[in-house]
Formats: sequence, structure tokens, C-alpha cells
Amino acid sequence: QVQLVESGGGLVQAGGSLRLSCAASGSIFRINAMGWYRQAPGKQRELVALITSAGSTNYADSVKGRFTISGDNAKNTVNLQMNSLKPEDTAVYYCNADLNTRRTGRDNYWGQGTQVTVSS
Repeated sequence: QVQLVESGGGLVQAGGSLRLSCAASGSIFRINAMGWYRQAPGKQRELVALITSAGSTNYADSVKGRFTISGDNAKNTVNLQMNSLKPEDTAVYYCNADLNTRRTGRDNYWGQGTQVTVSS
């Protein structure tokens, strides 16, 4: 059993900052990548940022230069530092992990989601 627990969402004014954290726990054999996705009302879930176990990162164009993803392989955690937030960043943010367990092999896991609201 694998769990992803997120923290750090909230309400912030435009131009402000928030930091999201996610910790993966359970019968993890290997984490291949962790990332953050978001879903705004009426829209599809989209990738925000991704980091591989080797440290490679990928960002959505809309957040490049404002958001920074970081990970700790030893602790199975991933963080998302969000600066210069805009109202259009308002969404539920989901942590995702691409990982292997000894029992079930490779699969994708999701956190429960954390609300980020940016007021104008």
C-alpha cells in the first residue's frame, strides 16, 4: 500500500508565494518520478512540474520561471515552491508518483489534492 500526503495549500494574494509538500510512504521499492498536477473548475487536470529520480525537471510553460520543483530521494518527498502567483494558478493541486512496489510493479499514485486559491 502506497500513500501520498500533501500539505501547504491555502489562500494567497496575487504576487504571493506558497510551498507545497508531498511525502510518499508505504511499500515503495523505487520512485521513478514525482510531480504536481492541477485541476481548475471545468478544466482538465494538467501537469505543473515533474522531477525524475535523476533530478531532471519538466515544467508547464505557464509556470516556468515562477515555480520550482525539488525532491529528496532518501525521504521520498517532493516540494513545489510557487512564487509570483497569479489568479489563474487557482486550482486543486495533486501530487503524483511514478513508482515501483515489490508486490505490484510500476504504477502511478495520486495524493488527495490540496486547494490553492490566488486572489486578485
